[in-house]
Amino acid sequence: LGIWEEMYNPDFNSPEFEGIKNEAGLNRFILSVKQWTEKTNSKGLIAKAGRYGGTYAHKDIAFEFASWVSPQFKLYLLKEFQRLKEQEQTLLGWSAKRELSKINYRIHTDAIKQNLIPAEVTAKQASIIYADEADMLNVAMFGMTAKMWREQHPELKGNIRDYASINELICLSNMENLNAVFIDQGISQGERLVKLNQIAIQQMKVLEGDGNKKLLK
Repeated sequence: LGIWEEMYNPDFNSPEFEGIKNEAGLNRFILSVKQWTEKTNSKGLIAKAGRYGGTYAHKDIAFEFASWVSPQFKLYLLKEFQRLKEQEQTLLGWSAKRELSKINYRIHTDAIKQNLIPAEVTAKQASIIYADEADMLNVAMFGMTAKMWREQHPELKGNIRDYASINELICLSNMENLNAVFIDQGISQGERLVKLNQIAIQQMKVLEGDGNKKLLK
């Protein structure tokens, strides 16, 4: 009771509460709800007299009391808390997807601005057959395969995408979806590489634009 009052009741009489705590272990100790309220100016637990009177507690205090009375209730309470946290995580996931949708919408509608963007792939890069589609996307986005990146950065752990910016990861996600469409259309890997590289350049121009920083806040 005292902890709750100290957290949520600025008018709580803490010195009086300390005195009550010191006497609480004595056999002669008796304290009614009315006495508790009058001495400490508490708000979480109150007693009302009269026809519709009774003892009323804030839900936080009521939950704690019920948990003490019934271990089964406490287990139900914990289970419900876990369910609500899982639901919250799901909602956060949907929120993130909505933010990505906003950014993708800007890619398709906003004017392209000149900023730091991927370099165009060379004819040599386009002629190479990449065993891994992910590596082909890496070349379109970063201009190198994962192996080439590791050779250039032996001191770093992880892979090339672990060190990509948020904008680069958004662009890569879009490129993966488009690559699947291009594969279904029967477009060769070399042609897909050139197309995806052009798309990466275009999208990064938009994502690196100053106006888009407002969307990422």
